[in-house]
Amino acid sequence: MPSEFFLRSRRVVTPKGVRAATIHIQNGVIAEVMSYDYENSAMPREDLGDLVIMPGLVDIHVHLNEPGRTEWEGFETGTKAAAAGGVTTLVDMPLNSTPVTTTLTALQEKRQAASKKLWVDCGFHAGLIPGNRHELEPLMQAGVLGVKAFLVHSGIDDFPNATEDDLRAAMPIIAKHGVPLLVHAEIETRNNSLLEEGVIEHARASSVYDSADPRSYQAYLASRPHAWEREAIARMIKLCREYNSRVHIVHLASASAIPMIEQARGQSLPLTVETCPHYLFFAAEEIADGDTRFKCAPPMREADNREQLWAALQAGVIDFIASDHSPCPPQMKRLDEGDFMRAWGGIASLQFTLPVMWTAAQQRGVSLFDLSEWLCRRPAQLIGLQNRKGAIAPGYDADLVLWNPEASFTLAASMIHHRHKLTPYEGRKLIGVVEKTLLRGETIYDHGNFSTAPLGSLI
Repeated sequence: MPSEFFLRSRRVVTPKGVRAATIHIQNGVIAEVMSYDYENSAMPREDLGDLVIMPGLVDIHVHLNEPGRTEWEGFETGTKAAAAGGVTTLVDMPLNSTPVTTTLTALQEKRQAASKKLWVDCGFHAGLIPGNRHELEPLMQAGVLGVKAFLVHSGIDDFPNATEDDLRAAMPIIAKHGVPLLVHAEIETRNNSLLEEGVIEHARASSVYDSADPRSYQAYLASRPHAWEREAIARMIKLCREYNSRVHIVHLASASAIPMIEQARGQSLPLTVETCPHYLFFAAEEIADGDTRFKCAPPMREADNREQLWAALQAGVIDFIASDHSPCPPQMKRLDEGDFMRAWGGIASLQFTLPVMWTAAQQRGVSLFDLSEWLCRRPAQLIGLQNRKGAIAPGYDADLVLWNPEASFTLAASMIHHRHKLTPYEGRKLIGVVEKTLLRGETIYDHGNFSTAPLGSLI
């Protein structure tokens, strides 16, 4: 692309709404957003008609798994898939790479591994595990965008869950630096909470699964009940109040926690919440026994729960949407056995967040502006990039996705740019086709083709 040019469309998603506009791009930055009728014959101009021009998506929850488990995904394949899906900024989680990003040395290894492989801009979260409190200050000084902790086993033995004592030791340090503490909010509860749920009488939730058909999705769902999320979120609200430290609940799945979140937000606590496309698209009643493509943690819950999540998102109680792209080699999904307990838990979806969400939005009166808020502006705000990413406004990076919200397609494996082609969305008819993605004014994806070299930067 030239260093200075104009794009115009009848549907440009700006911070003030969707309108016909001309975007002036200069040296990779949005110089001005002007009227649709603006004319300047001296500069190149492309008229996109009715295509939507939206800010490039900002996905703050992605597992790229490099170095150490690059066979699961990797920076090259993951960021190419992101570009094909209109994602221009992502943040890599501290697991499931090897080593996990819990030390400054591991962060440096990860940045070195990412060098010259990024098709989109990429930042990093650090990890909080028992015993690495002394590493947090150097990691935050080095520019990590958040600190991730699990309150239950992560699925990876080298990333153990943080205890309440670990959280109390870390939160003053995290609060000093002003970054969010991102929390996988499940706590493995015992009798009392599960009795309230009516799930069991005198045993751990996992024992329900032990005596059930391992192919049963309902048995897997019962093994991680709503109470696990409620208890974890209650703990984090308590600690958020005590330390006045930013807390971000990742991948909220249980709508039963919404009232306590709403109350905490009403008290002006620095608490934010994300949910994921799969929790807003699928419902437990639809998932066939043995179809382990759908396994994730927390699990996808019932249709009524899904609609409550939508209501909370539309009301602003849930702040935004992140993919939680968590791929693995297909054999780890154990589709041949259909064993939900032994299969890897994670959904591969980074490339398809935009059409998945737009398809589900069609049934619920969601606007293009709403979508842009949830997928672009608010995620950028969480990670401190609100003056640079996530909006079409003067001074922002010219990170743009050009897409057709009327076009539809049926997702086939041949379309997938992730390293592995396994996703629960395969075979679904989706609405919304990404035609072109720009990163700082340069075309990185155009109708199935990628830029000749990766143009992404480390954040």
